[in-house]
Amino acid sequence: MLSRKIKIFFMDNWVKIVIIFAVVLLIALAIWGLMSLESFYAKLTIATLPLQLLMVALNAFIFVYMYMTVFRGGIGQMKKQTIKSEDVNIHFSDVIGMDEAKKEAMEVVHLLKDRKMVQQIGGKVVRGILMIGPPGCGKTYLAKAIATEAGIPFISASGSEFVEVFVGVGPARARQLFKKARRLAYGSGACILFIDELDAVGRSRSADLGFGARTEQNNTVNQLLVEMDGLNARQEDVVIIAATNARESELDSALLRPGRIDRKIYVDKPNFEDRQKVFQYYLKKVKYDPEIDIKKLAMRSVGKSPADIENIVKESALIAARYKREQVTFKDMSEAIERIDLGMKHRKKMTPDERRRVAYHESGHLIATYFLHPTDDVFKASIIARRDSEGVVYHQPSEELYFYNKERILANIKVSLAGYVAEKIKCGSTSDGVSSDFNGAMQGAHIMVWRLGMGSNGFIGDYETLLGRGLIDASGDRLSDKVKEKLNDETQAILKQCLKDTEELLKKEEVILDRFANELLSKEELEYDEIEAIFAEYGKARKDKINIQPESK
Repeated sequence: MLSRKIKIFFMDNWVKIVIIFAVVLLIALAIWGLMSLESFYAKLTIATLPLQLLMVALNAFIFVYMYMTVFRGGIGQMKKQTIKSEDVNIHFSDVIGMDEAKKEAMEVVHLLKDRKMVQQIGGKVVRGILMIGPPGCGKTYLAKAIATEAGIPFISASGSEFVEVFVGVGPARARQLFKKARRLAYGSGACILFIDELDAVGRSRSADLGFGARTEQNNTVNQLLVEMDGLNARQEDVVIIAATNARESELDSALLRPGRIDRKIYVDKPNFEDRQKVFQYYLKKVKYDPEIDIKKLAMRSVGKSPADIENIVKESALIAARYKREQVTFKDMSEAIERIDLGMKHRKKMTPDERRRVAYHESGHLIATYFLHPTDDVFKASIIARRDSEGVVYHQPSEELYFYNKERILANIKVSLAGYVAEKIKCGSTSDGVSSDFNGAMQGAHIMVWRLGMGSNGFIGDYETLLGRGLIDASGDRLSDKVKEKLNDETQAILKQCLKDTEELLKKEEVILDRFANELLSKEELEYDEIEAIFAEYGKARKDKINIQPESK
């Protein structure tokens, strides 16, 4: 192994060694020549030597710069972060959650550590791994942990670095990257080449419209395929780990065939238990109130990635510092979640009629969510403007849900229409504030009928596929006007029924609707406990509700 590293050193630095040898030789020849000159000429030569050296150095710098930039494809150079395994220093114990993904990663580590045994029995170390999952879930972190645990070098590059408008640059960058990886693998026994954002360079070549196989993207993909096949013909163990947020179907199938990037690790967002661990990990980096209930924080952060949770903790620390608190409290964490999800507060000077309209609008959403939604809890109601909305009702599921059934979609439609209904009942007319609500309601009803077969008219199937949209071999619209009319009538029937159910509810609970509107007008915001207390006051408390926030002190 030492002889290989020495050989690699000479392979990487032979140019420097030759230059040093040439410089030493020239200096020796210059001294020998000066010694043979007469005294006057020797002094004249020595006097002008500094200026000559300066001019030679300047000319050499200009030449080298122009040569590397123009003639040697300087524009094709890419940033390659070569990191030693001991410098990465991320272990599996540091990778929180992702238990299933870590099991797959551990198997790769065992193969890399026992690669000689694998080769002796005729097997081959895994060549390519594709990590698929939402952004911020730790794909890069997991790749670095594999390098640390296996004790091998780690090269990191982004797929977007391959993309360039100049012809030939992408393939040149691919060759550079794999050449570096092979050398490191030769010296260290193995090497991990991590390519982030693989979809930026590895999208399906059939989707590249306009120039076919001669486009820069296709050429880059072709070069990647050639380099991957070249790894199989060598003894060096270069393991390619690629990460993407895109769907697997968007990548070129040749990249994912056996022998290339054929093993897949799915990295999903953390579940309830994992979110608790992630909160504990990041809270240790700040001063926080030990009475913070991490379980309740995990319940309020359904669907959050580890990066989202880290951002919540950092934002809560800024909020605590703004209020001159010595440690982060639950209130700071709650405000950080709301600020990230809903946006910053910005109070607008509205007329009394506008404030009343907003209060009833949001109260309608609140009551419909509480009574009609089978999965969501209301965490906050506010008539303070955030982003482009004049008020907000913050609601979300109290646990992970991976499917939308018919009841859940209908509940979302009713909640969306509740603001419109409340304005109509209590204000006598509606406003343009219902525009986004109608958008969500109509989208939900349309999807139910056109795509999910949830209507009552007997139409089963995804009828949008017959409209000829997004199909490579699309033959145009294959739906008759009569079928479209029936589907649209069914969509409108669902909206009308949801509207009727929502009207019946708000008229039945008009007293509670008035109470919430008045509370919002006086307090501007209502928290979870305050909302629950008002429903309990009217004997409407739901037994399946879970207290999310601690009592105010």
